[in-house]
Amino acid sequence: MPGRDPIIGEIERERLALADLVDSMSAEELSTASLCGEWTVHQVAGHLLMPLITSTRTVAAALLRAGGNFDRANDRMTRAVASRPATDIAAALRAQARNRFHPPIFGLEAPMAELVLHGQDLRRPVGLPVAFGEPALRRTLEHLASPRARVGFVPRGRLAGLRFEATDLDWTFGDGATVRGPAASIAYAMSGRAASLPELDGPGVAVLAGR
Repeated sequence: MPGRDPIIGEIERERLALADLVDSMSAEELSTASLCGEWTVHQVAGHLLMPLITSTRTVAAALLRAGGNFDRANDRMTRAVASRPATDIAAALRAQARNRFHPPIFGLEAPMAELVLHGQDLRRPVGLPVAFGEPALRRTLEHLASPRARVGFVPRGRLAGLRFEATDLDWTFGDGATVRGPAASIAYAMSGRAASLPELDGPGVAVLAGR
């Protein structure tokens, strides 16, 4: 029931918003280099769809072909899904909006964080507003601040000795030199991305920039 499991409703909201965004993008915007490795904006959208429609058998086969290298398998599977037209990706995101997939060692906070972080990877390079619901931002920040996020989400040692303060919602974490700014910008910086650092202030920003 949505009332007993609100995170599914929040994930649905963000996936539907992403689908609308992808549908609204021009071919030039979709082909723009994203802020996620060598993927384009189109491919990042495909990456967010990929785990929702890829079977366990397909993942196992991709890992086998990649010699057990997850990053290589992930890249190949993402590019395969992203070979679809953007309109098909948007339609599939809508169809899968309430999909409960999450990586084995995480809960549903992981796909939520993926939507917020990868959502910025594709919005920022084309100058689109970085806008997410407050519940999505709060859950993402809580996830990134948790020890579990040191696997795959936050580089080891990145948050040590710092205090993070969101200026657009009531959220703080840590002790030390302050990093202050919008929640989306803080989440992006916590995850190891540098593009949002100019949107933050406080003595801890220089520390983050040096890590």
